[in-house]
Amino acid sequence: MPILTLSNEQVVELVKQLPVEQQVEVFRFLLLQQWGTWESLSRYGADKARLIAQERGYDWDKMTEEERESFIDDVVHED
Repeated sequence: MPILTLSNEQVVELVKQLPVEQQVEVFRFLLLQQWGTWESLSRYGADKARLIAQERGYDWDKMTEEERESFIDDVVHED
């Protein structure tokens, strides 16, 4: 089978031409390819957030979503 070399832009344009059902299939395939990496990074981030919260006297697991967002915002923007 011959190999066809396409640029990233060409691949994206080809995918855009697919029917929505096939676009969803391509998306699902790409998502599953990266799922392990995303899950690992997500777990790492949650573990670090828990640790930093604990160091500052907070219990991450007892914080509301709003409290977590505010806490992260404070940490990101501190000097």
